[in-house]
Amino acid sequence: MKIAVQAALAAMVALAPLSVSAQQPAKPECAAVDASLPAPFASWAGKADLASAAKAADLPKAALKIGQAVNAGLHPTRTVRYVSQPEKPGGSVAHGGMLELKIDKAGAYRVAIGSGAWIDLLQNGKPLVSTAHGQGPACTTIRKMVDFQLKPGRYVIQLSAHADPKLAIIVTNAPQS
Repeated sequence: MKIAVQAALAAMVALAPLSVSAQQPAKPECAAVDASLPAPFASWAGKADLASAAKAADLPKAALKIGQAVNAGLHPTRTVRYVSQPEKPGGSVAHGGMLELKIDKAGAYRVAIGSGAWIDLLQNGKPLVSTAHGQGPACTTIRKMVDFQLKPGRYVIQLSAHADPKLAIIVTNAPQS
């Protein structure tokens, strides 16, 4: 009987990954990646280069415009003097940087990036609380989206914990729920 119980347990363990994987949602088949971008992300396919700031004094040269996707040039984390210590700064080989964002009209805004890097949005040196998090649209290279409710003013986007020296980013109006 002991052998039968062990055999039954072994069979259940062997079959467990199959039943779990069968419940995973299927990934969409994509004819082409970034071919049919939703309207707010239209500029994602033609990103311009923009050097991020490594210190607050350089923020005016690293201004990001609403609706304009860029490949942000980042810096080794150890060389960045963030306005506020990022919640997740990354390790010694990580990259990061800061971008300036000016908001003219109050509303919901979405910061979308092409990786799982960390995003902090600051106003007056203080991090803001996001209102939503999500993944990018199917069949795109947009990986992470974070929404914020913003008022007119100047903001700092801090990017950290990224493995590469470039990071695709765009800020758009977020859909109202």
